[in-house]
Amino acid sequence: MGSSMKAGNRLSPRNSFTRALYLTITCVVLVLYTLRPSSPPKMEVLRPHVNHASNETQRHPYSCLFNGSHLYDLQQRYNLGDSIEYGHRYVRFHRQDIERESITKVDHELFPQGFEQIDINNPPRTTHCLKPLDISVPRSPYPRSVDASDLLFGISTTYDRLTDPETGPMKEWAHWLTDGQGKSNGAGLVLRLIDASQEEIDEATHKMYSLGIDVKVYAAESSIEMAKRYLSLLPALYSDTSIRQRKFLVMCDDDTFYPSMHSLLNRLSEFDSTTDLYIGTLSEDINNIQRHGSQAFGGAGVFFSLSLAEKVAGLFDECSTQEKIDESDTGWGPQGDILLRKCIYEHTDVTLTMIRELHQLDIQGDPAGFYEAGLAPLSLHHFKGGVWHKAHPWEGAQVIHACGEDCFLQRFQFSDDFIISNGFSIAYYPKGVDFNLHQMEKTFGAAPDDYGWNLDFMLGPQRKNLLWTGKKAAWELQESQVQGEGMVRQTYIRKLNDPRWTYGKGGSKMFERDGVLELIWIPS
Repeated sequence: MGSSMKAGNRLSPRNSFTRALYLTITCVVLVLYTLRPSSPPKMEVLRPHVNHASNETQRHPYSCLFNGSHLYDLQQRYNLGDSIEYGHRYVRFHRQDIERESITKVDHELFPQGFEQIDINNPPRTTHCLKPLDISVPRSPYPRSVDASDLLFGISTTYDRLTDPETGPMKEWAHWLTDGQGKSNGAGLVLRLIDASQEEIDEATHKMYSLGIDVKVYAAESSIEMAKRYLSLLPALYSDTSIRQRKFLVMCDDDTFYPSMHSLLNRLSEFDSTTDLYIGTLSEDINNIQRHGSQAFGGAGVFFSLSLAEKVAGLFDECSTQEKIDESDTGWGPQGDILLRKCIYEHTDVTLTMIRELHQLDIQGDPAGFYEAGLAPLSLHHFKGGVWHKAHPWEGAQVIHACGEDCFLQRFQFSDDFIISNGFSIAYYPKGVDFNLHQMEKTFGAAPDDYGWNLDFMLGPQRKNLLWTGKKAAWELQESQVQGEGMVRQTYIRKLNDPRWTYGKGGSKMFERDGVLELIWIPS
C-alpha cells in the first residue's frame, strides 16, 4: 500500500502544488477586480443629520402643544372654515460651506403622518409630535452684517401710496435699507413725495426714521411731466451731501424689493465703479422691449456710477426739453426710462450693462412658476396685485433672519413629493415629480399681448402648467414671524375654493377643507 498524504501536508505553503494554486487564485482575483464595471455616478442627496442629544439639551427645544388662539386668529384674517387640515413641522437648519443649488433633494418625508383634521372651535391640546427635520443650507450672511453705504437710492411716490395700510412700502424698504434690527445698514434714500404738504413730509420722515431708514424727504410737483420728474431724480441724487461716500446711485420704483443686500453688493462689486456705468435689466416681456426700447426698466432698479450720474446731471436741461419728452412717448405716454436712456445714448458711448438677476417682472396672473423656480433674485417688482401679479416677498424674505440670505426661495424636494420654495409655497405633487424642475412652470402670462413666447428670451421656455390637473396643489405663504434668535415661523395657506386645485377647470376639488401648513425654522 502506498503511503498516504495528510490534508494538512497537501495544503502546506512549502508544497509546490499549494504555491501554484495560491498564485493562480491571486491572479484571477486581480483580473476580475480590474475588469469590474465602474460605479454609475450618484445624485447627491442630503440625508437627515442625526442628533443624539435629548430634547432638554437642545438650544431650541420644540413644542408639541397646539396654539388654538393662533389658529383662531388665522381663521379671522383669512376666512378659514371651522374645520381645516393642518400640518406643522420644525425645520432645523445646519449652515454649511456648500453652494446654493436650484433644487436640494432631502432623503426624508416632509409630512410622514399626513395632515390633522382640526376643529378650530374645539382644538386639541397637542399636534403631531414629529422630530425636527434636519436640512443643510449654505453659510450665507445675515442682514445684520451688511454695509450698504456704497448705495444711495432715489424713489418718487405719493403720501397716500406710502402710508396705505395694505400696500404701503415702508416695511419693505426697511428690509433693504436697515440691518433688520432698527438701524440703518449705511444705504441712504432720497424720497420725493408728489404734492406733499410739509406736515406729510415731516410725518413720513419720522415714520421712516423710527424704522431705522436713513432718509431725506422732499416735495415734488405733479405739474411737472412724469418722465421729466423721473429724470430729474438722478441729478437730485448726485447733489446729495452724502455723495462722496457712495459708489452707485440707484433709481427704482416704490414697489421695488431687494431681498438680499449682500448678494446685490457682491454682484455690483464685479464692476469698476470709477468708470461710466448704466446697469439694469430688460423687461421679461419682449413686447415691452420692442415697444419702449432696449434699456434698463426702472422697476427692477437702475444703477449709475458717479461719473455717469455727473454727466447726466449736467445734461438734464438738454435731455428734458419738450421735444425730448415727446420722443419718449411710444403710445403709452412719455416714459422716464426712455428719456433717461436717450440722454445717455445720445450724449455718451455708454450702453446698458445687464444683470439678469434683477427682475422687472412684467407678468400677470399666478406668479408661482417664477417664485417656485429656485431662483436667487436680486430685485423683485410689480408684486402688489392690481394689473400685475400678487406676492408677499417681504413676508417670504423674513426667513433669511434665521438661515441666511441664500435661504429665500431656495427649493427643497422631499421623498413624499413635497417641494418647499422657501418663503413662497409648499407644493405637493400627488402623482410624483415627473417633469423638468429646471424649467419654470408657465402659470403666468404677458400683457397686453401674449403670444405664448413673449417671456422666453429672459425666463427661458416654460413647461406646461399643472393647474386644474390634479397633479399639483400648493399652500402659499401668507405670514412670517421672527421668533427670537434664529427662529422664524412661516404660515402657508391653501383655500378650499381655490380654483387651481381641481380635477379639470371647474371640476371637483382636490380637498374637502381649507389647509394650513406651518414651518418653524430653528438653528442647529
